[in-house]
Amino acid sequence: MQHRQITDTGVHVSEVGFGVWTVSAGWWGDYSDDAAAALMRQAADLGITFFDTAETYGNGRGETVLAHAFPGSERDRIVIGAKFGYDWASRDPNQAGHREAPHRFDIPFLEQALDASLRRLGTDRIDFYQLHNPRMDHLHMDDVWAWTERVRAAGKVRSVGVALGPAIGWLEEGLYAMEHLPIDGVQMIYNALELDPGRELIACAERTGKALVVRVPHSSGMLEGQYTPETKFERGDHRQHRPKAWLEDGLRKIEQLQFLTEETGTSLSQVALRYVLQSSTVVSALPNIYNAEQLVEFARAGDQPALTDAQMRRVEELFESNYGLPVRVAGAVAAR
Repeated sequence: MQHRQITDTGVHVSEVGFGVWTVSAGWWGDYSDDAAAALMRQAADLGITFFDTAETYGNGRGETVLAHAFPGSERDRIVIGAKFGYDWASRDPNQAGHREAPHRFDIPFLEQALDASLRRLGTDRIDFYQLHNPRMDHLHMDDVWAWTERVRAAGKVRSVGVALGPAIGWLEEGLYAMEHLPIDGVQMIYNALELDPGRELIACAERTGKALVVRVPHSSGMLEGQYTPETKFERGDHRQHRPKAWLEDGLRKIEQLQFLTEETGTSLSQVALRYVLQSSTVVSALPNIYNAEQLVEFARAGDQPALTDAQMRRVEELFESNYGLPVRVAGAVAAR
């Protein structure tokens, strides 16, 4: 496993990280605390050191289960990414569902939220602390960024970033954050099926010297190479709500990416990770890890050879043509 540094912060993360969301939030099935912790400890044994969580994952569970996996001095084995900005504890959990909690940014609240995260994580510092799914007006709050500098100086936080979302997009927010804010990195969605806005964010990171963390590098599992037209998702898996067209179109697209596996001799899931790691600005990719077999497959991706410029260009050409498929608009089909 190779490691990369978040700018010049001294925070080094494994090229393949572990998104704790998968085993704590209930979107990918149910995991007991012990099962989730066992999977994370196995990841660490395979060389994965970067574990990215958030206080909103399972209403604090994403942090407590990470502490359960790496208690006491074991915490020093890992690098922790966490997030802030949601007032998730104030909402009725029976009404929450998959809807966003309200954001809140007054400094006393942020102080309390940071200390609460540290307690749940069982640690005295967070290595990469990210503003969670901000809108543009949130990025203009100077007092928030002055506060992040204070907690960094106090040693509670080692590096600061912005996690864009919740869904793919948020280009303007990412560009503004990297160009104008005192941050070290940005977390974004990017993969071989969803190149934009990632390409522009990568170019901006190269100009500004910022680091990028990529989530959903397998496009919600499509690029793992395990789906078939008959694939059914279990109850509790958020993908069961996807339209059938998503599965059908995705399978047609990955058929056209088979040249990558044939030319590199690696699996589709591994080459998908190598794709997002091609830029040196991307310091870590966070695949959705939900079983031990898959974990081993992903952990080995960092040891596979980089892609060639010609291979990268061919993926971009396929993307620009929508892989030869018509574009679906509002339930209809439109020509690109």
